[in-house]
Amino acid sequence: MAIAAIFELPDFSQEQYAKTLTGLEAAGLGSPDGRISHVAAAMDKGLFIVDLWQSEEALGKFAETLTPIIIGAGGTPAEPRIFQVHNTI
Repeated sequence: MAIAAIFELPDFSQEQYAKTLTGLEAAGLGSPDGRISHVAAAMDKGLFIVDLWQSEEALGKFAETLTPIIIGAGGTPAEPRIFQVHNTI
């Protein structure tokens, strides 16, 4: 079942986000299997990210590569709030 993963990253800059994207591309995960969509929005401080994934397992597999890349960009990984997707339009 599809999930929504919501991340609030108040201490994560747009520069750190850009470095993370570059690292994911280099790792071959710019468009990872199982991710349906990704949105990153600026908050007053930091970023708010909403991902839709085919499953929590797919997100977990992706996080194995994502977490060290975030740390390498100087960020602190955050635990997402996970919700079962009811509908997408």
